Amino acid sequence: MPFDAALDRGLAGLPEVDRRLTHELSAGVLRHQGSLDAVITPFVPRGLASVQPTVLDVLRIGAYQLHHLERVPPHAAVATSVALVRETAGERATGFANAVLRRVADAPRDRPGHDGDYDAAALAARWSHPEWLVARWLGRFGRDGAERLLEWNNTHPALVVQAARDDNDSLQARFDSAGVQGFPAPHGAGIVVTETRPEQLPGFAEGAFYVQDPAQALVLRFAGFPAGAIVYDACAAPGGKTLGLARRASVVIAADASRRRILRLCDNIARAGRGNAFPVVADALHPPVVQASAYLLDAPCLGTGTFARHPDARLRVHPDALQRISREQAALLDAAAAVVAPGGVLCYATCSLEPEEDEEQIGAFLDRHPQFSRQPPAGFPTELLSPEGDLLILPQRDGMDGAYAARLVRRR
Repeated sequence: MPFDAALDRGLAGLPEVDRRLTHELSAGVLRHQGSLDAVITPFVPRGLASVQPTVLDVLRIGAYQLHHLERVPPHAAVATSVALVRETAGERATGFANAVLRRVADAPRDRPGHDGDYDAAALAARWSHPEWLVARWLGRFGRDGAERLLEWNNTHPALVVQAARDDNDSLQARFDSAGVQGFPAPHGAGIVVTETRPEQLPGFAEGAFYVQDPAQALVLRFAGFPAGAIVYDACAAPGGKTLGLARRASVVIAADASRRRILRLCDNIARAGRGNAFPVVADALHPPVVQASAYLLDAPCLGTGTFARHPDARLRVHPDALQRISREQAALLDAAAAVVAPGGVLCYATCSLEPEEDEEQIGAFLDRHPQFSRQPPAGFPTELLSPEGDLLILPQRDGMDGAYAARLVRRR
C-alpha cells in the first residue's frame, strides 16, 4: 500500500496534533532509515537481522526522535518508544529497547559519510537511498549535484495547490481574506501554502482547487494543447493533470486501466471538475479512440523525481524494475502513436530522472516513428528545457519535484 494511503488509514480519528507528529515520525523514518540503522547497529551486538521487525521499527522511531526532533526531550523519546515495544512485542523486549535507545541518545549526531567520504556507498548510507541509484546520480550530476538531490529528497515538500475553476490570483485572494499564508510557486505554477492538510483550506469542499506540484502543472503548460481541444488522457488517475487539462480543453477523456484508481479519479473530478472530464476504464496499450489530436501519456515510471514527496518509493526501486518499466513505456508510446492524428500532439511525461525513461526513451521512439518530431511550445522558459527541447525539471536545481516531458507532433 502506498505511504499516503497507509497513513490516511492509520491516522483516521486522531487529533490534529497527533496526526502531525505521526506523519513527521513515519515520513522521517522512511527518509532517514539508512542513517538511523547505522546509528543503532553498534549497540546491537548480534546485528539488526536478529531484532524482531516490529521492535526494529520502534527503535528507528525512537532514534529519529533522538537525532532529528529537537522538540522531543530525549527521556520522552526513550520512554514512549519503550512503552510501544512493550505494547507490540511484550515485556521481555523492553530492557533491550531501553538499553539500545539510551546509548543512541548519547551517540554523536554526525551522519555516516559526513567526513569527506563521497563515494556511492557512503552517500547512500548518509541519505538513506539505494546505492545503485546514488552511483547513477554521481555519474550524471557529479558529486555536488548528486548530494544536493539527495538532500532535497530528505526535506519536507511544501503543499502546492492549483486553482480548479478560477485562476490562481483569485484563489490567492480567497486565501488572503481567510488569513491563509501563501505565495506563488516557481514559474507561477500554483500557490505554495503553509497549511499541510488541503481539506482545511477554504474552498476545498466546493472544489476551488486541487493539490499538484508545480512540476506537474508545468508539464501541462509544456504540452501546449490548443484551447478547445478534445484531449485523451491515457493514464489519468488520480486526476491532477485531468483537472488541469479541463481548464482549456472542450472535453477530456480521462482513462485508466485500474478500477480502483479510477474511483479516486472520479472523486476528484466530482469535487473539482468543470463538467467536461469523462472517466473511462481503459488500458493505454489499447486506447479506445480512433484518432486523437491531443494525447497525454503520463507514463508509469520509477518516480525518482518524487522521493521527497513519496519517501517510501526509494525502498521499492530496483535496477530490474527500471528495465522492465522502460519496455512498458515503449509499448505505451507505440500504442499512442497509432492513434495520434496527423498534425496532432503527443505529450509523453514521467516523474523520473532516469535517462532510460526520458530522453533515451524518446530518442528510440523517434527512430521507430519518424513521422513524429519534437516541437516544444513557443515562449516556454528555456532554463527548464533540455538541449533537445524537452522539459527537464531537476529538484536540486529547480526547487520542485523532478519531471520530464517531450512534446511530439505528427507530420501532416
